[in-house]
Amino acid sequence: MEYLWTTITVKSMEESLEFYQNVLSLPINNRMKMPSGEIVFLGDGETKIELIYHEGEESFSSGKNISIGLSVENLDAFMEMLKEKGIPIAEGPFAPNPSLRFCFVHDPNGVRVQLVERT
Repeated sequence: MEYLWTTITVKSMEESLEFYQNVLSLPINNRMKMPSGEIVFLGDGETKIELIYHEGEESFSSGKNISIGLSVENLDAFMEMLKEKGIPIAEGPFAPNPSLRFCFVHDPNGVRVQLVERT
């Protein structure tokens, strides 16, 4: 079995793309219009993030106990860039062992994104 993608239903596709493309540097892999919205796949690795926007959908939950994890080369530099862009750190940074550090931010839909530095 192969893990393919994680799907996130979004409030605003453009706001979500601003975050995932311009903050997290995930490129668009595929973009498809639907009669009632749009689907965008992001990432150039094996596993993708799928954003789905449904026109007229006003209420949904992203799952408060779920997070997606992405690696960063330098957590301190990444947190500084987030600060410059006005994106608050929701939790952390944490260092559970000498070779791992991470923090959490929220995407525009409230999804927890874990940013991980491995040394």
